[in-house]
Amino acid sequence: MARRSKTFQDDYPTDVVENIVDIDVSSEMETSFLEYSYSVIYSRALPDARDGLKPVQRRILYMMQQMGLRPDKGHVKSARVVGEVMGKLHPHGDSAIYDAMVRLAQPFAMRMPLVDGHGNFGSLDDGPAASRYTEARMDPAALALTADLDEDVVDFVPNYDNQFMQPAVLPAAFPNLLVNGSSGIAVGMATNMPPHNLREVIAGAQHLLANPDASLKDIMKFIPGPDLPSGGTIVGLQGIKDAYENGRGIFKTRATASIEQVSARKQGIVITELPYMVGPEKVIEKIKDGVNKKKLVGISDVTDLTDRKHGLRMVIELKNGFNPQAVLASLYKFTPLEDSFGINNVALVDGQPHTLGLLDLLRVYVNHRVEVVRRRTAFRLKKRQDRLHLVEGLLVAIVDIDEVIQIIRSSDETAQARERLMTIYDLTEVQANHILELRLRQLTKYSRIELEKEQEELQAEISELESILAQESKLHRLVSDELQQVADLYGTDRRTKLTQRDDLEKAVLAAAPDAPKSKKLGLALEIADDPCWAVLSASGMMGRTNSIRTQLQALPDPAKRVKHDALLSLVPTTARGEIGAVTSAGRMIRVNVMDLVVLEESNGAPLLNSGVKATEAITLARGETLVGIAPLNQIIALATEHGLIKRVNPEYPLNADEWEIIKLKPRDRVVAVHQCASNDLNLTLVTEQAKLLTFDAAKVRPQGRLGGGIAGIKLAENDRVIALGVTAPGAPAQVVTITDGSAEDGAAASAKVTELSEFPAKGRATGGVRAHRFLAGETKLSVAFVGVGPARATTAAGVARSLPTEFGVRDGSGVSLNQSIALIGPSFEETRYLLGALGSRQEKVKSPGAPAETSDQPEAESTAVAESMDPLF
Repeated sequence: MARRSKTFQDDYPTDVVENIVDIDVSSEMETSFLEYSYSVIYSRALPDARDGLKPVQRRILYMMQQMGLRPDKGHVKSARVVGEVMGKLHPHGDSAIYDAMVRLAQPFAMRMPLVDGHGNFGSLDDGPAASRYTEARMDPAALALTADLDEDVVDFVPNYDNQFMQPAVLPAAFPNLLVNGSSGIAVGMATNMPPHNLREVIAGAQHLLANPDASLKDIMKFIPGPDLPSGGTIVGLQGIKDAYENGRGIFKTRATASIEQVSARKQGIVITELPYMVGPEKVIEKIKDGVNKKKLVGISDVTDLTDRKHGLRMVIELKNGFNPQAVLASLYKFTPLEDSFGINNVALVDGQPHTLGLLDLLRVYVNHRVEVVRRRTAFRLKKRQDRLHLVEGLLVAIVDIDEVIQIIRSSDETAQARERLMTIYDLTEVQANHILELRLRQLTKYSRIELEKEQEELQAEISELESILAQESKLHRLVSDELQQVADLYGTDRRTKLTQRDDLEKAVLAAAPDAPKSKKLGLALEIADDPCWAVLSASGMMGRTNSIRTQLQALPDPAKRVKHDALLSLVPTTARGEIGAVTSAGRMIRVNVMDLVVLEESNGAPLLNSGVKATEAITLARGETLVGIAPLNQIIALATEHGLIKRVNPEYPLNADEWEIIKLKPRDRVVAVHQCASNDLNLTLVTEQAKLLTFDAAKVRPQGRLGGGIAGIKLAENDRVIALGVTAPGAPAQVVTITDGSAEDGAAASAKVTELSEFPAKGRATGGVRAHRFLAGETKLSVAFVGVGPARATTAAGVARSLPTEFGVRDGSGVSLNQSIALIGPSFEETRYLLGALGSRQEKVKSPGAPAETSDQPEAESTAVAESMDPLF
């Protein structure tokens, strides 16, 4: 038979009296949960309003101070710090302690980190390494929080097992709760406080010290809003004002973005700052998800170029034809590039959780700091009073040191010696004990002069400390001065920008007022095919603009000259149109206007130096240069160095990006290109040897793109063509010629402006007439210009230079220049709209498709004048 196993009932004692108590489960659960809630609220999740620290954070900093981990000492393993905190002060898991220490060391989470971490302490997208791999020590700012702990400035309380003492609160030499903010989830409540700028918060605290009755409006003059570690922009300040009034509010933060030319033909949105606690990987993931779900359009690529040297840099490359501002607006709407922050200022005040406004938070801190300085002053006063008492006893004894020694030697025991010293010299017990404890050799050091000097210093310090305790204003001034020292030592500039309202939609609609609006965004998402100007400058910069005004002209007053490039070619087109770029090798390259940079403007005039180098957008062969730009739908005129002239029909291939527009002979090159749509125009060629020839454009029949051109001017030996002008008969055109000067004789170049009407028209393929008489040392013309209105001259550096204001005779010499001129423009098709036919008044004529500008004439009259001078377009 199987043996029965022994059960629990077999060993159960029979003499036990059972006492089973029935309890109400709901009541027990309520009591237990309430105790747990109190523990979480008071001991874990909520910060103290005085030092802005949770218990675990306070214990970490205190233990690091006790371990001597100052900023001037070496780092130690984080695991060692965690172990000390866990074993002595914080009876919780090591992971919770390490996580709290990691956050104190993260510069993207704390406006002023309190722990100096060495190693991988994590990022916004990745967690930290284990505590056994990282090292830590106190940050200099943490010293300000723990300073003077040994001077009875705060109360100390026992730890969890009553073996060690720990501070109930840190002295906190700066308002840490406002500066670094806080976040935590308790039971039934939570806190979420944004960081602020140290200098601003201290300025507000100083104002409150000086003016205890200050209002919130007064304080907000010093603390206008949060200052987030990651920078960015806060949009809308009403939520911040609500939070400062009652402790609750919401504000929006945006990434810092700029529209840049990321390649020769692509624009992009460059992100350099992200919202608070948002990482780049999260943003990229949301962008890709939005593109896949068709929520985001116009984005071709996203690249994260962030590194330690240059910081955050995310490049969002855009597709051609999309408004960058509108794409940015959609990114703000559908990705974390715009984020909300809910302020909930819950903190412990006298051990109780309270929701505090800005004024209440500052008052709690200021009162705490005043109390800390008062207790520190009282402690220092007591120390100096005790020392003064001892010094006074030594002064009494040193007068008759031999008798003191004799009294001590003749006494049978210490108590008898103490009693005799107190009786004979009228000393207190403390003074007598101090004398008895001194070694004999130490008595020789205490000369009367030294002791009297120390007595005077102690009396002065005691008097000063007593006055601080007696005068509340002096105590407040001391607190304010110490706060200022902290601000000077640790303060940094504001990182986050504050904006009252959102102007993004206004900017988008202003950039494309007539474009169709997206139903979802209410913004002009795609760039409209609006009229614009394609511009090529003399220094090789290309771009497009909607504004061409008379400010581009060189100013006659030398004191008002501006550094500004000159126009070389300008073509009226549309934002989605195409133009051709003509090179010296006789090639025409197709260029999408959409790919050109939108030029910035200054006082209504486009800044040509804000464009992109043409060589970055157009690939040129070795030795090949860009001559100009031209429309693809109109007849153009070309001139070559060997004196050939050609008018080209716009019969270009539709499926090619580049093609040949003239068949050049060996060693010949194109030197100029202009629009020449009408036969009723004049063509003018200028050579290096100052020969000028004018003839009718009707004598040059338009050819196909493979034609080689016909003879334009007959050249002398070693002569070459340097300029081509296209003018309308009867228009007030001028000829500008500038010589090269003489390097050997040091002679400056000379310039001459001549009316084109002074030069007689000659037959095509003839030698022309002389246009400039050379002075001594001059051998050839450097540059020349033929067009309507005064030309614009600039130096190689782009500085505007004045040209002669009086017209010279046909074969006269020029006026000497102080600096050689590098380039000249604009040509006929540019000056027609810059100056029109309105003479020296320089009215602003309406350009095709552009908004009407202010003019001395009615709009209809100005437009009529422009159309009457419109033989080219």
